[in-house]
Amino acid sequence: MKKAKLLITAGLAAVIAGNVLAQKSVTESIAEYRAMLADDNPAELFEARGEALWKQKRGPKNESLEKCDLGKGPGVVKGVFVELPRYFADTQRVQDMESRLLTCMETLQGLNAADIVKTPFGTGEQNNVTALAAWISGKSKGMKFNLPQRHVEEKTLYEVGKRLFFQRGGTHDFSCASCHLEDGKRIRLQDLPNLTKNPGAGNGFGAWPAYRITPGEMWSMQLRFNDCYRQMRFPYPIFGSDATVALGVYLGVTGKGGESIAPALKR
Repeated sequence: MKKAKLLITAGLAAVIAGNVLAQKSVTESIAEYRAMLADDNPAELFEARGEALWKQKRGPKNESLEKCDLGKGPGVVKGVFVELPRYFADTQRVQDMESRLLTCMETLQGLNAADIVKTPFGTGEQNNVTALAAWISGKSKGMKFNLPQRHVEEKTLYEVGKRLFFQRGGTHDFSCASCHLEDGKRIRLQDLPNLTKNPGAGNGFGAWPAYRITPGEMWSMQLRFNDCYRQMRFPYPIFGSDATVALGVYLGVTGKGGESIAPALKR
């Protein structure tokens, strides 16, 4: 894996160097680089693992997740990703992909959701949740986001997420909007989409889960949010918290009509 990462990084450097000579923009260079790797996205390995986990009998109850209801009925995975987060009557909560999977893992398989929440990112059952999210999101690739806003809780979480997006704080007085409020902003080689409107909101929200080349890791939306909070010098949110779900509602609703490309490939 380390050798592959070095080759990929060298390939990116070569593409950028060549395109600089050709006077292409960095954005065009990155897009060309991603297109070159699209057919060999390592996310496919996580999708395969996620499918196996979905069908595998596990936990104290020795059951699979094939009866998990992600919003379209037990066992249905196609099209669910582009309608999450949404309200679920059985939990009386608005849940995103990861928090809903925790519910199913606890109720169907007997695993302890609270223990999984406490697990450090990138280890144990949280890794399994990410793999499951990668596979499930892939079943909606190419579909348009259309999050429901019928239930009062869905509307409430949208407003909460909007306020969190603009909330400033931490040692640097940052907010999500500090990086994602304007068009054409960039940190080093990384474009920063404007998440307050389309196409930025749809493109940004619709890319996660994604395989990140630099650390060589698969990141779910929960981990993406956590890393954003880290960079803003905020404390990490709790995995599957109402705060991160609310941000997902705000971004998903704002990105209505955007196309899901998850699981995507990121720098």
